[in-house]
Amino acid sequence: MTLRIALIFVLTMLAHAASSQITGIKLGSAGFDRTQPVEVTADALFLDQESGSATFDGNVLVLQDTLRLSAGRVLVEYSEEGLGANGIARLIASGGVTFVTTNEAVEAREAAYSVAGAELQFSGDVLLTQGPNSISGDRLTINLETGSGRMEGNVRTIFNPRGGNQ
Repeated sequence: MTLRIALIFVLTMLAHAASSQITGIKLGSAGFDRTQPVEVTADALFLDQESGSATFDGNVLVLQDTLRLSAGRVLVEYSEEGLGANGIARLIASGGVTFVTTNEAVEAREAAYSVAGAELQFSGDVLLTQGPNSISGDRLTINLETGSGRMEGNVRTIFNPRGGNQ
């Protein structure tokens, strides 16, 4: 039950990230309802009291309202200092990550969310799409406090001024 509450908090923070500005592209769904239940499915769940972590492994899918996060593995790291919701320090998704809202998607090899730093980082062949527009690069960092974002490393942007109607 504690893990479920922790995941609700993390997804709420991810939802906040979804309303951030990233190099002029708004990422997120304005109609997202943060009070909706969170559903997590995976092939397995491993709890490690010694290291203070929990791992959802294999075909992980996290759903809340209009948000969807899928990955091969999601690791939840807890902090001894009790930072964040239920002591969560970081959430790390790996094995091919897809973060989808109603109108956008971010794909990357990995993603990490720092509770204390209020920062969401995607790394490894990052692709952000919004309709016909896209931005790709090596790393995408979103500051959840300020709503700012930064794409770095081999950045390529495609903006379609016609909105896909050619």
